[in-house]
Amino acid sequence: MCIAAPGKVIRIDEDTATIDFNGNIVGANKGIVDVKIGDYVLVHAGLIIQVISENEAENMNEIFRQLGELS
Repeated sequence: MCIAAPGKVIRIDEDTATIDFNGNIVGANKGIVDVKIGDYVLVHAGLIIQVISENEAENMNEIFRQLGELS
């Protein structure tokens, strides 16, 4: 199963955005999603699929942390 991960846009270069996933910095294709620096986004397979609120991103990251503690 694959899931989309939340991250924060820290840079934009044409069709690519640089995303900060809690300190892991990764490039992602913007596709057709309109993003700006500071937006929180969901990224799946290297493609930004949705802009989300900061609160949603924090909630998802907390769930992922809890799941990691269960493993």
